Amino acid sequence: MNLIKHGWAWLLDYAYVGFWQVHGFIFRADPGQYLSPEAGAPVGKAPVLLIPGIYETWQFMRPIAKHLHGAGHSVHVVQKLGYNRGTVEAMAQLAAGYLEEHDLSDVVVVAHSKGGLIGKFLMTMSSAGPRVNRLVAVNTPFSGSVYANFFILPSIRAFSPHNLTLRNLRADLESNGRITSIYGRFDPHIPGGSFVEGARNVQLETMGHFRPIADARVLQEIDRAISAGERDAA
Repeated sequence: MNLIKHGWAWLLDYAYVGFWQVHGFIFRADPGQYLSPEAGAPVGKAPVLLIPGIYETWQFMRPIAKHLHGAGHSVHVVQKLGYNRGTVEAMAQLAAGYLEEHDLSDVVVVAHSKGGLIGKFLMTMSSAGPRVNRLVAVNTPFSGSVYANFFILPSIRAFSPHNLTLRNLRADLESNGRITSIYGRFDPHIPGGSFVEGARNVQLETMGHFRPIADARVLQEIDRAISAGERDAA
């Protein structure tokens, strides 16, 4: 029975990501529309930086961008990431450059999959770390994925649990208290799960690697993490 459920979840997962990849390619939005909060929205809200996963552009996270923009946040993306195929360190350097260029502080990073690794790397950087208040990561392979060992592509093999960057990020516990890790009950890409020691860990009933990002509870947990950061900053 579990095999059937997991197979169905996998099918739905790829249907979901396929839809949003095509949707994002055909109906491309200008991220500049999210930089200024809507008229009448609450003021003084923390800026948000969206970081997608590997082979994803920021367009994949547009439902989250729309939600946060409507709540009064300025929402930022790093278009130089492209399809996010570079190393975690290289992509984090690009994101750090964006934060410094726009002089952003008290930033909440909202990320999917590999984006969460980039977000945590940002938190460990001497330059960008002080600018990041919180990280909300959805289905991020914080402990890597054993499946990565079976791939030839360096961009995928980098998710191996033995990867030095991932090992260093796992060893760094200082930032974990400011991380919310959200993950599905079954993730076909991350068999080891996305649990982070010392973080707020939220398991959803939604199964899959991509579909959880559309779960209504994800938006609730993002709002909750932002509120916690605002209380700490007050």
